[in-house]
Amino acid sequence: MTFPSPVGSAPPWVVVGIDNGGTSNNATVLSAGGDFLVDRLVEVPSRVVEGTTAAVEAMVEALAKVLEVTDRPRSAVRAVGLDTPGPASADGVISSRGSTNFSDPQWWGFDVRGALEDRLGLPVVYNNDGNAAALYAHHEHFGADALGRSSVSAIVGTGLGGGVVERGQVVRGAAGMAGELGHVVIPLDGLLEPGQPLPRCNCGNEGDAESIASLTGILNNLLPYWLSGHPDHPLAAMPTAAAAKAVRGLAADGDELALKVFEQQAKALGRLFTIAAQFTDPHAYFVGGGVVETEPDFRSWFLATVSENTQLRVEQRTVSTVGLIPHLDMAGARGAAVAALSVAARQSADS
Repeated sequence: MTFPSPVGSAPPWVVVGIDNGGTSNNATVLSAGGDFLVDRLVEVPSRVVEGTTAAVEAMVEALAKVLEVTDRPRSAVRAVGLDTPGPASADGVISSRGSTNFSDPQWWGFDVRGALEDRLGLPVVYNNDGNAAALYAHHEHFGADALGRSSVSAIVGTGLGGGVVERGQVVRGAAGMAGELGHVVIPLDGLLEPGQPLPRCNCGNEGDAESIASLTGILNNLLPYWLSGHPDHPLAAMPTAAAAKAVRGLAADGDELALKVFEQQAKALGRLFTIAAQFTDPHAYFVGGGVVETEPDFRSWFLATVSENTQLRVEQRTVSTVGLIPHLDMAGARGAAVAALSVAARQSADS
C-alpha cells in the first residue's frame, strides 16, 4: 500500500528498513512518497553469532542488496531504519544481560544503532523488532488516519513481544522498554483449570502473559499440564519441544486438547488487552505470530476468543477493533522503514 507522505510532493530520495534476526537480515525500501518498492523478502545472513563487527557488515550488505534489487543508488538513501530483537535501550544499546539472539558477551552493552550509523554515514533510527512490527501494523491498518490513531500489538513467538503506538509514533519509554507486554502479570481466575500450576516465565515472573501466550509457555507450562491428564494423547509420545511445535497443527485440525492450549493463550491475550485498554484506550488491538499465521477457520476462532476475553466498556468497543498484524515476515523491516521515513522527512523540511 501507499503510506501518506509526510513531505507533500515526493522527492527522489528513499529510506531503507533493515530487520535484523538471529539467522537473517531482511531489508526493504520505502520511497519519500510512501510507496514500498519491495513486495517480498530480500534477505542476507545476519551473522550475529560471528560477533558485532561481522553482524554490522551483514547489515551493510543487506542495504546494498535491497538497493540493487530496487535499482536505487546508494546516494538516494536519506536514512535507515533498524530493528533488532530486544532487550535494548531506546537508542539501540543491547542489554547488558544479553538475549537469545545476542548471547555472546561482546554484544552486551553494544551500541548497534550507533555502530551502523558510523559505518554507513547515514542517520539510523532504531526500534526493537516488536515495536517495528507494531508500527507497521498501525500504519498499514489506519493509512491516512495513522497519525490520529493509537494501537497495541501483541506478537506470539518464542516469547511474547509487542508494541504501543500513539498518534502514529512508537511509545518507547524512558529506558526503551515500553511495550514489553509479555511481562505484564495478568489475572488468572477462570483462565487456569482447577489444580493447574501457576505458569512461570523465563524472566522469573509467575502468571505474566508470556508464561501462557508464547511457544515457551506452551513448552514449559501448558503442555506438561494438559498431557499429564492425557497420557495416551499422540503428543505425549513426542519429545516435548517437538510436541510444542506440533500442537498448533493439531489445533487447526480440531484436536480437543490442542484447542484447550490455544484457548488459554487467547484468553491470556484478551486479559492483557483488557489491562492495556485502561492505560491507552487504543483504537486497535493487533495480534501477530505463528498462532495466527495458519488456517483461516482456526485464525478466526482464535481472534474471536481474544476479542471475547477483552473486556471493554461499551464506548470502547464501539470505536475499537481486534485485528491481525499483516505480512509479519516483512513487518519488521517495513516498520523500521516507516520510522526512518518520519525522521528523513523532518530533516528534509528543516533543510
